Amino acid sequence: MGTLNEFVKELASKSPVPGGGGASALVGAIGVALCSMVAELTSGKKKYAEYQNEIDDIIIRAGDSVDWLLALIEKDAEAFEPLAKAYAIPKDDPTREQILEQALVEACSVPIMILKEVAGIVDIVDALSKKGSRLVLSDVGAAASACRCAMESAAMNVYINTKLMRNTEYAKKTNDETETLLKDGVFLCDAIYRRVADELRCV
Repeated sequence: MGTLNEFVKELASKSPVPGGGGASALVGAIGVALCSMVAELTSGKKKYAEYQNEIDDIIIRAGDSVDWLLALIEKDAEAFEPLAKAYAIPKDDPTREQILEQALVEACSVPIMILKEVAGIVDIVDALSKKGSRLVLSDVGAAASACRCAMESAAMNVYINTKLMRNTEYAKKTNDETETLLKDGVFLCDAIYRRVADELRCV
C-alpha cells in the first residue's frame, strides 16, 4: 500500500485504483484503530478493572481487524484488475460476456468482505461506549462515525458491480446480503454516536 500520503495522492489521481473500495477499507481500519486506542487507554485503570478481561479481548480483536482491513485495500485493487481487463475485451468477442460477469463477481467480493468485517466489529465500539475510559469517549463516537462511513461506502462498491450483472438472481442475493449487513451495522453505529454525543453534551 505504501505510505498514507502515497495512497491518498493516488486516490486523488485519475487512476481507477485505489478507489472507493480501498478507501472504505482504510476508513474502517481507522475506526477500528480508534477502538484499539480507547481500549489501550482503558486497560490497567483501577476504575475499569471489572472490564479488564473484555478490554484485553477488544485489543486483540481490534488489532486483528485493523490488519485485515489494511490487507483488503490491496485485495480490492487486485480484484479490480480482472474487471478492467474484461472491459478492454472487444464487444464482438464471444467470451467477453462470461469473462465480464465473473470479473464483476470478483470485483464486488472484496467490498462485501470489508462490509462484513466492519459490521462484525461494531460490537466493540458499542462495548467501549459503555465500558471505555470516559476521557477518550469522543474517540468512541468518532469510531462509530468512521465505521458507519466505511460500511456505507463499501456497500456502494457492491451495488456498482451488481447493477451490471446479467445474473440478476445472484445480483439480488448479493444486494440483499449487503443491505442486511448495512442496515444492522448503521443502526448500531447511529445509536452509539447519539449516545456518546448526548453524554458529551451533558453539562
